[in-house]
Amino acid sequence: MVNTAYDTARETPAASPWAAVGVSAFDERLYQAILNQPDAGAAGWALLTGASPARVREACNRLLALGLLQPPDSMGGLRAVDPRVAIRALIRRRETESELLAATAEEMATAYEAGLLREEPSRLVEVASGEGAIAARLEEMYARAEHEVCLFDTPPYLAPAGPQVDLQADLLDRGIVSRGIYASTGLEDPKVLSRALRMVELGEQARVLPSVPLKLLVVDGCRALLPLTASVAGGYCAVVVWHSAVTEALQKLFEMAWQQAIPLGQAADDGELSENERTLTRLLAAGMKDEAVARHLGVSLRTLRRRVSELQERLGAASRFQLGMRASQRGWV
Repeated sequence: MVNTAYDTARETPAASPWAAVGVSAFDERLYQAILNQPDAGAAGWALLTGASPARVREACNRLLALGLLQPPDSMGGLRAVDPRVAIRALIRRRETESELLAATAEEMATAYEAGLLREEPSRLVEVASGEGAIAARLEEMYARAEHEVCLFDTPPYLAPAGPQVDLQADLLDRGIVSRGIYASTGLEDPKVLSRALRMVELGEQARVLPSVPLKLLVVDGCRALLPLTASVAGGYCAVVVWHSAVTEALQKLFEMAWQQAIPLGQAADDGELSENERTLTRLLAAGMKDEAVARHLGVSLRTLRRRVSELQERLGAASRFQLGMRASQRGWV
């Protein structure tokens, strides 16, 4: 009489967790039979499961391949592996396979996108018009970032900076690398400078150039957002560019500018400069004009220029921008 615990009429529910590790309903029943009666042998397990000996032998081979059984040895026939060990190993194997599949999916997605672009080049770009639409695209791009975000930051600032600051802060919390190149003309605005330094405190890698060519955001080197109209034209209109030779060129443009830019950050307190001097060198490293630096420090132009002259003499710098660069090289900014 067939043991009702292994009645062939009873099938493992579709939601059985065994299916997640590649074990069929029958193989699960056989494994349970082996666990319960390990000495029954193939003939006994066939009776317990109500299956033919040939089907049992085939299932045993599958369980061997999955690592749930160990092969016969001098001590006896087939034996079950401790389920706590065998199942954990199966789970780890499936996780590894899933990771490999995900990597394959990324490679296939690249080919898929390339095929779409060849078929319909208009898919390369998407126009976002209006502050709300651009904000939505920014949020989406930051959310999809996996490795790195690179940006050019330059005036004019047409929208409040708050939402983007929050997006960048969240990005840094997730461990995504963020690199920004700021135009020194923008940092003349105390609010912009304060925001940039706040981002540095949160972990952004920030550098400064006297000017940058355009506003730009590049995510993972394969998606970009940039203004569609010239800066002087104003308005809210931008374009999202998907992975293509265009995004690769924009990433290269950023890397070239990055090599030329100088770091922006808090001055190191190494005892060589006073607090005011450290602030001064930081502002000079940002490439600010004398008038803007004087406003930040709350001093007259005459006092500022005297202080700058003294610092230039100490560092042997021929210009204010060079002074900022040399101060940066010495770890003062």
